[in-house]
Amino acid sequence: MKKKKFLTVFLVCILFCILVIGAMVILRLEPKEVRQLRKKEFVQSDEYHQEYYFSLLNEEEKRGYREMLEGISARKEEFYLTISADETVDRVYHALLKDHPELFWIHNRQQVYKTTFAGSSYCLFSPGYSYTDQETAEIQAAMEAACQEVDALIPQDADDYEKVKTVYTYLIDNAEYQPSEHDQSIAGIFWKKEAVCAGYAGATQYLLEHLGVPCIYVEGDTKDSEEGHAWNIVQLDGAYYYVDTTNGDQHEFLEGAAVQLAEHKTIIYDYLCPFPEEYEMTYTPSDEFPVPDCTATDKNFYVLNNGCFDTYDFQQLLAYCQMRLDNGAAVVRFKFSNEEAFQAACDEWITGEKIQEVARYYMTLYGMNQVEYHYGILENMKTMYYMF
Repeated sequence: MKKKKFLTVFLVCILFCILVIGAMVILRLEPKEVRQLRKKEFVQSDEYHQEYYFSLLNEEEKRGYREMLEGISARKEEFYLTISADETVDRVYHALLKDHPELFWIHNRQQVYKTTFAGSSYCLFSPGYSYTDQETAEIQAAMEAACQEVDALIPQDADDYEKVKTVYTYLIDNAEYQPSEHDQSIAGIFWKKEAVCAGYAGATQYLLEHLGVPCIYVEGDTKDSEEGHAWNIVQLDGAYYYVDTTNGDQHEFLEGAAVQLAEHKTIIYDYLCPFPEEYEMTYTPSDEFPVPDCTATDKNFYVLNNGCFDTYDFQQLLAYCQMRLDNGAAVVRFKFSNEEAFQAACDEWITGEKIQEVARYYMTLYGMNQVEYHYGILENMKTMYYMF
């Protein structure tokens, strides 16, 4: 019995020594930079960025996030990370891009590269960059100019909703939806004045963070389409709302030749804090990261401007249109909260041409003998537009 006990203790000691020596060998094999990274304390928050997606990571991923942010911000060609698994590196990289639109020089990059080492838990990361130093300086100057222009548009007593609305209208007025080699980042918006949804959503986030408004970049899918989409979620008075600046910059919904008229490039406010259930019928967030639920409607543009109707009443709607014209509006818009009321309005105002009552009022108001008008319908938002 004593011999067996001695043998067991001896084997345990041998195993312990092997583990200790193995750990020492691994530590010795790790580059000095990696050992220093492991000892370095990483910050839990950023004074200038909300970093919503950072908050969703575990401690290992957060450390990798900070290492990645430091290397990319310094535009290093390659640098070490204390993470190595493909899914971990991808998750951290995607979180970083969503949180930091100002890192535009990597946003157009389709693929990143990393070198892994057998039996190790670190890697050598190579992000790759899209712009030269001179181009980067030009883009950053354009970004700063945009911040100054937006600042000048914001009243001193503006609340967060007014700030969101100002950014929404500013971007629509100053950019065009246009695919290009710069269209996936804020460089397209601020430098070339053109981009697609990723550029619009990133620019919205960038400007709202500059103004101190909580804003999250969201990627997802579009119903009945293979194309993805990007939009934002903002927090206003403790509630979350969707903001889709890309869809606010369109006028293709106008009937006939009106779409070709420059004066009819109107801002579509339907996507500024839209009704969540209407928006979610078309767009679904990616399941890579959870996002806050949007349920409120208080900040919807039509709700705030008394232009949202629960029922259809011709006289009530006519009075509303007349009031808008009395206040100098060239565009009259209104929405309905349910399909039944919306369809009733469409039947009378478009099929039944009740809109002519508003046209006659417009001519009387301005002493005209005739007037040309155009209409537009956003069926998914239950909205009608009339333009004179």
